[in-house]
Amino acid sequence: MNGLKVKPVIGVMGSAEEVLDSNVAERLISLADLLGKAIADRECVLVTGATTGIPNLVSHVARRHGALTIGISPAASSKEHTLDYLLPVDGADVIIYTGFGLKGRNVINVRSADIVIIFGGGIGTLNEFTIAYDEGKIIGVLEGTGGVADRVKNLASLSSKRDPSEIIFDSNPEALIEKCLSALAERN
Repeated sequence: MNGLKVKPVIGVMGSAEEVLDSNVAERLISLADLLGKAIADRECVLVTGATTGIPNLVSHVARRHGALTIGISPAASSKEHTLDYLLPVDGADVIIYTGFGLKGRNVINVRSADIVIIFGGGIGTLNEFTIAYDEGKIIGVLEGTGGVADRVKNLASLSSKRDPSEIIFDSNPEALIEKCLSALAERN
């Protein structure tokens, strides 16, 4: 590969806008800030669902710190992305318009990532978690962020899958990224 280093791709899956209105918003915003910076500091590429809320916050921070950010849109065009899905276009360096809807977008999102980070989340994040788990991805769970992230241990215990994904838990964004990157290096 001509000596070029392939950068790890980290997908951040998590809570949309409504979580930011809760009484824990300030703490979650601070964690999103630390996560975005940790991804950029380790020269990783960030993939999100080109959505609002936590993934958007992480993407803005990662971009500000020099990371390449990619948004995977459920829409077929920029117009559909903004008018029908009401999603932002300023949260990523590159937006890929799939036209696959939310569930189809989730598959592309997860498959594009070497590591999937679960940050809070509702039903969409649960969908992304199950795809990542089924596909044997390295999954980092940012503990203490509510929603799906705080229920992953119980969900994973329901599976009888013989070759489960590697699930890594930490409440510190920097430590979580370090642990996930170490697990990726061991796999490679």
